[in-house]
Amino acid sequence: MNLAGAINLSLIVIVLTLLLHSGLTALVVAAFVLLSLFLAPLAQTVPLYATAPALIFVACLMAASLGAIKWDDATEYIPALITALLMPLSYSIATGIGLGFIAYVMLKAFAGRFREINAAVAVIAAAFLLKLIFA
Repeated sequence: MNLAGAINLSLIVIVLTLLLHSGLTALVVAAFVLLSLFLAPLAQTVPLYATAPALIFVACLMAASLGAIKWDDATEYIPALITALLMPLSYSIATGIGLGFIAYVMLKAFAGRFREINAAVAVIAAAFLLKLIFA
């Protein structure tokens, strides 16, 4: 955790988002980051076990999108399932998404389908992997 109480990984994702987008999106994200500096102490008052219902709700919303997944391609559906299942089980949306990114890149690489790996996805997966190793 940094001085403001936000997860360092979140800041990495925000910076990557700002680098990949421009215009009004960057201004809106910047405004919310500044707002989060003041609201972070309030969010820390919520106990960890109280966030589980919100994580399960997010998993239910994600379940509605599971029909759009290519179920005949294991390199597509395994990362999606890892993401959806590990969000509530790890009590962390960031951990679930991070492990999904890592699984996606690793499965595509092991299958020899390097052209299907977007550079931004690979960078985000590497950032999550470094976070898991060193944090």
